[in-house]
Order: sequence, then structure tokens, then C-alpha cells
Amino acid sequence: MPTISLAIQKGGSGKTTTAINLAAALKQSGKKVLLVDADPQANLSQALGITVEPEKNLFTELKKEMEGQNGNIGEVIIKMPNGMDLIPASIELAGAELELISVYAREQLLNWILKPLEKEYDFIFIDCPPAIGMLTVNALVASRFVLMPLQAEFLPFKGVHSFMYHFNNIVKIKKKLGMEIDVLGFVFTKYDDHKKMNRQICQQLEEEFGNKVFHTHIRSNIQLAKAQEAGLDIFSFDKHAYGAQDYHELSEEFLVKLNS
Repeated sequence: MPTISLAIQKGGSGKTTTAINLAAALKQSGKKVLLVDADPQANLSQALGITVEPEKNLFTELKKEMEGQNGNIGEVIIKMPNGMDLIPASIELAGAELELISVYAREQLLNWILKPLEKEYDFIFIDCPPAIGMLTVNALVASRFVLMPLQAEFLPFKGVHSFMYHFNNIVKIKKKLGMEIDVLGFVFTKYDDHKKMNRQICQQLEEEFGNKVFHTHIRSNIQLAKAQEAGLDIFSFDKHAYGAQDYHELSEEFLVKLNS
């Protein structure tokens, strides 16, 4: 089933929040979801309550692939209390960026690691670093789609164009490998319809990318931040919050887009 990268060339865009809560919403509808933390900052792992770096993590498996060893990705997966599965990150991933440069077929390592898991899950979500390095390239090569969360402000909007330049190069790489990747869509986070700039940026993105822009907007909601602080998804923390309503609606639109 589809592997989807959450990526954009801008920090603080809501990638981690969207990965967790969209996955949680899909879990509520009966889908089996694996979350992969590919960011050395390990925000996804920490937001799910993983405060101590696990001995086995994404870096240990990438390292085995780099050295031509046989790994066992199943041993790395952590079963979370909310029913989702997680491959946690490690700060050592920061060093992997440099190590990958000299490795043969370096852009395909994550794809090879995740391949055996594809039949076990309905969706695999990869939370990417906020930059186009080898980890993000690996995530995009491993993915069938990319989902781009962003705030409806000027700098994130500019970040979309910068990301798309690099993304188009990834599309070319994947074509050479006989693989495809498409933009599933853009999701506005921390959205406030009362703010003129938010409305203007939304209109500009829709004019440029049409139906690639999700109609569902994730409104500003302090409960989303509190849920992460508690190591929980929004549905486990406060199922009546605006954030829970918005991510539930996003999950429904997400499934429609995938099937259209």
C-alpha cells in the first residue's frame, strides 16, 4: 500500500503534527499505519512519548544497509499504545547524511529497508527533515506520494517553490528507476480564516496547484501542542478538540484523493 512522505523545505510547517494525527484518524477508520521518523531531531518519536533513544532505530538499519549487512526492520518497530507502529529516529541520523554520499545506490537504501513492510500496512508515513538532504531524498524515493503541510504565510509559500524544484529532480530519478511519485496535496496548518494573509496565500496556492490543495484546513488549536507534550495523538488526548475534528475531516479527504 502507499508510502507517503510528509516533506517541505521549511521547519515548523506541521509535518510531525500532521503525520501523527492523520495516521491516528486513519487508524480510527480501521487502517493500519506505520510511522517512520526520518528526522535526526526525532520530533515525531518524542511527540509519541519516546523520550529515551531506542537501541534499535532507523539509523541502525540504514547503517546495516550501508555496510551490506542483512537487517531485520521488524525488530526496530515500536508498538504504540494508540495502536500505531513507529520506527523511531536517532540523533545519529545527522551523521548518516554525510555517510550516504559515498554509498552505492545511496538514494534507494530506505526503499529497500521499507519494502518488506509494504504488505503489512495500509499506509506508511515518513516524517522528513525540513531540508533536501540525503535522508529526504531517500524518503521520496521510497514513497509513492508526497504530502506537504505548510502554514499560510509568505515564507512557507516560498518554500513550496524551492521544494518543488528539487522534487522535480526526484521525479526524474525515479523514472530512471522505473518508479513513480506524485504530489498528493498541500495541507494548510495553524490556519485562521480571519487572517487576510492566510486567505490570500490559500488563494494563490489554489490558483497555482488547483485541486492539489486540500479543502480541509487544520485550524490553530492549542490542544494539538498539548497532545504532543503529553506524548499522545489528538484523539487520545482530546477527541472533542478542533484539532481532532479537522484531522478527522482531513483523513476522509485524504482517502478520497487517493482513490480518485
